[in-house]
Amino acid sequence: MEFDPLIFPFGSEDIEMPSEMSPSMTADDDIATTAYVSTVTEDSIAEFGSSIPTPSLSHDETLRVNINPCLDSAKVQQVQELLTEFQDILTSLPGLTTTIHHIIRLSTNEIIRIKPYPLNFASQEVLKTEISQLLSLGVYEHSTSPYCSPVVIVKKKDGSLRLCIDFRKLISFTIFDSENIPLPEDLFMQMSKSEIFSTCDLAKAYWQIPLEENSKKFTAFQTPLGLMQWTRIPFGLVTASATFCRLMHLVIGDRQNFLSYFDDTMTHTRSWSGHLTALRTLFLLLRQHGLHANPAKLSIGFSKTEFLGHMISHGTLAPVQDKVSKLINLTVPTTKKQVRSFMGMLNYYRAFIPDFASIAAPLTNLLRKGSPEKVSWNQSCQQSFDTIKDLLSSDPILIIPDINEQFVVRSDASDTGLGAVLLQERNQHLMPCRFASRRLSPRECNYSVIERECLAIIFAVRQFSKFLAFRTFVLQTDHKPLSFLKAGAPKNSRLMRWALSLQEYSFHIAPIPGNKNIQADALSRLC
Repeated sequence: MEFDPLIFPFGSEDIEMPSEMSPSMTADDDIATTAYVSTVTEDSIAEFGSSIPTPSLSHDETLRVNINPCLDSAKVQQVQELLTEFQDILTSLPGLTTTIHHIIRLSTNEIIRIKPYPLNFASQEVLKTEISQLLSLGVYEHSTSPYCSPVVIVKKKDGSLRLCIDFRKLISFTIFDSENIPLPEDLFMQMSKSEIFSTCDLAKAYWQIPLEENSKKFTAFQTPLGLMQWTRIPFGLVTASATFCRLMHLVIGDRQNFLSYFDDTMTHTRSWSGHLTALRTLFLLLRQHGLHANPAKLSIGFSKTEFLGHMISHGTLAPVQDKVSKLINLTVPTTKKQVRSFMGMLNYYRAFIPDFASIAAPLTNLLRKGSPEKVSWNQSCQQSFDTIKDLLSSDPILIIPDINEQFVVRSDASDTGLGAVLLQERNQHLMPCRFASRRLSPRECNYSVIERECLAIIFAVRQFSKFLAFRTFVLQTDHKPLSFLKAGAPKNSRLMRWALSLQEYSFHIAPIPGNKNIQADALSRLC
């Protein structure tokens, strides 16, 4: 059977290339995108005020798989055959896993029951429609629970109404689950040599995990159709994200070529044949565990991909420019809340900004305890604000560290600060992986030159210890007398202590001329 490469028959609907991509896309537009993780956690509950939104379940969601338009026809055919084989798990409707169930553990035996909030008649009609739909899908069921959380109806930006449940009282008595959440930095490192990427999201991810039978009663809520309770994990529970991460650990485990951050799953390989094999393995694992992937958020076979707010390509990491543009276009903040919001968004990309702490110091000073809510914006604040925007708009790029390759650390000290850069070789050039810097304290400013240079080494090694421990690395510095750290016993007690603290690391010192130690030197002098 032959298929048009742009439109793929898929059950009763089509998988096709997004029409908005086709007219302007070229061979250089080989980019896949995946949305930010929209998981509601304890820290983000305040964002929703008094309610936790429940996403609607749409039956008419357009099912489109985003296949790289730069693939040749043979590869497109292979992808289409793979999608046909696994069309049972590619749906916008949630599956139901039997691998794990969610347990709600409370720190009190007190019955948590809150009087329902009053609803207007129009909202009640919306509530009845949505509840009837989810009842038929098995997401809700009728309840006789003594527990009850209130329901509210909120208006979305498009004017439609959305059912929400206020679980704040229940959350306050929920025992926290300490399941390990993967660090984005660790996930990025797994893709240092990957050339081909595919991304997928699970359909209504939390709704694919059943609640443990005794836990269902805790999620009860009052409706015009009577008391209901959840049978799947509702959005908004403080331990929901931990259970979902535990599920993905069980599904993917430590298999190579896969990584997962909540419901965002990435397949990454170096070759096309390996990529098809990896995709088949992923789909088999999803089928085995009763999980469904949303075709509308499935992107296959790209050499560039957006993942967790970063653009990944050929072992490099860069900020996503449309996300950065939102930061660049922000107006000058006038309140502490606005400054805090700006710094919170900026923190995600601080690794791309050399000497971030020093540059942003005038802004962070505005957030000191006791400072007025209406900020006093001065010339130093404006300069910091503009400098950060300029640095982000200059397309900064870091390479993804390869833990199997040798690292090079450069450090330097000036009269006011310390600077350090972690580098690795790519295409016969040393490229930066991480930047680090800090100011010297008044006491440290009185150190001798050799003491400040040694302090810079200690700072650099400690900052990058995660990459440097239990492996040999090169330490480049423009101060040659520091070679005695490996060869002799310093008479200075401070230097002796620092030299002993480096004994656990395996490295050799390579002097470098000051005019070639530009990055670390600049970082130290900017402090």
